[in-house]
Amino acid sequence: MQRLAKRIRTISPSQTLAISAKAKAMKAAGESVVNFGVGEPDFPTPDYIVKAGIAALKTGKTKYTPSAGLPELRRAIADKFRTENGIDCEPSQIIVSNGAKHSIFNVCYALVDEGDEVIIPAPYWLTYPEVVKTCGGVPVYVEGSKENGFKITPEMLEAAITPRTKLLIFNSPCNPTGAVYSEAEVRALAAVCEKHKIFVLSDEIYEKLVYGDTRPFSMAAVSDRMKELTITVNGVSKTFAMTGWRIGYLAAPKDIAKAIDSFQSHATSNPCSIAQYATLEALTSPQSAGKIEEMASIFSARRDAAVERIGKMQGAYCVEPEGAFYIMLVVSDAYGKKCGDRVISDSVSFADALLEEAKVAVVPGAPFGADDCVRLSYSLSMDDLMEGLARIDAFLKGLK
Repeated sequence: MQRLAKRIRTISPSQTLAISAKAKAMKAAGESVVNFGVGEPDFPTPDYIVKAGIAALKTGKTKYTPSAGLPELRRAIADKFRTENGIDCEPSQIIVSNGAKHSIFNVCYALVDEGDEVIIPAPYWLTYPEVVKTCGGVPVYVEGSKENGFKITPEMLEAAITPRTKLLIFNSPCNPTGAVYSEAEVRALAAVCEKHKIFVLSDEIYEKLVYGDTRPFSMAAVSDRMKELTITVNGVSKTFAMTGWRIGYLAAPKDIAKAIDSFQSHATSNPCSIAQYATLEALTSPQSAGKIEEMASIFSARRDAAVERIGKMQGAYCVEPEGAFYIMLVVSDAYGKKCGDRVISDSVSFADALLEEAKVAVVPGAPFGADDCVRLSYSLSMDDLMEGLARIDAFLKGLK
């Protein structure tokens, strides 16, 4: 008899957290480490949001809330979806959870049966396949080409569909590539999903972090029919630098929202009451638009500087990201070369050697479905960003 259940044995440990932990340990030991592995904004939560959380504590708002979230918060989220995303929904269709990752798990748990296929465009956020496998589903990867900005086409999606296909996990803006699908591209993919009656989990957590003239478009806003097939996931972690507050949310068709609410009531009860009140302030305060614009402007400047610096490297290149705060650095030209006595053979050995020799932490591309790349987060100061890229350049030049 197996000691652990089959569903838990399918899960792979997070490479992101492993690299970050090793980098932190080296830094704590006094080494000068530049950490590109961080997947969160390097800004504090805005003060007016923190004050709302403190006020909730001081006024005794520390009790259970409804399992799906505070009614006033669900109304605010429904208003946000309606005004910002073109998704007309009722508060009863909103479920507030313990982070967008929790929302994603809830969706897969509600929709995916044993053996159901779930299409995941690659490169992908490394948690998607782990959640699918835990729920008994089968991940089916569709690789987006670098020539198309890491994005998939309707033809590629169509070719991946089988009678077992239940769900498409769609992430725009994308972690790890920064790819953002245009409205026309979203509508073309939606047409395929409508044709085959495939559900879509649309992860839009990075929607506010887009650069230049790029504008994201919500899958559920394509049509009334698509709205009945789409569960839109979002949250406050990236937009408001509230990663530790653990509040995510989703909008779903009524029957799916009801099922998720029932499951969540048994799994976790409600999200943190204090964090919910802080989130309500984040979504309704007139200060928020300016704070978001300020943060996005800083990220945009870092992106531009990083892409320009990478363009001067030999042995590595990138596809310019349009959103989020990540760059996929293509480093496969280094494979087969040596760093001292060690041979660089893949993204894991590249990342390990880079951390040991150059004191730079990056995340291997392998768990993202892109073993020819490593992921860099530009959620760090401009000085650290430039220093880290200079170290990577020197590391590449030193390979034999």
